Amino acid sequence: MIDIPGTPGTLTGLVLRISQCVFAAGSISYMVTSGGFFNFTSFCYLIAAMALQLIWSFGLAILDTFALVRKKTLLSPVLISLFVVGDWVTATLSLAGASSSAGITVLYFVDLGSCSFEAECWRYQLSVALAFLCWITIAISSLTTLWLLASG
Repeated sequence: MIDIPGTPGTLTGLVLRISQCVFAAGSISYMVTSGGFFNFTSFCYLIAAMALQLIWSFGLAILDTFALVRKKTLLSPVLISLFVVGDWVTATLSLAGASSSAGITVLYFVDLGSCSFEAECWRYQLSVALAFLCWITIAISSLTTLWLLASG
């Protein structure tokens, strides 16, 4: 297998996983601190998708840290296959949650103009933006692990 940036067990892989955790945690925190997120199903789905993303990325960040400290390689075909499946599932769920929440945010708060609380609307929009940033980083990880699996 080849060594490309973002490979599991490398410093760039660890940076990608930590950034996924930070963006997912930020998205969850901004959504939860708004008052009425539970009235919208897509916002609840976004929280569930980001929570799964946070758990997955945190676990892999710990695994990357362990591999860096012990100077071990995580390029086993079985591990790479697991990373590919997990990354693609969480990437799909994250994109679906971010897209549905963005659609609801634009529909209710821009098109219909029914946002009476400016701070709440700002939190929804920031949460969706962080969810998309999280998805971008998980997409990079997904493509990297798929490339590793295909090249091995």
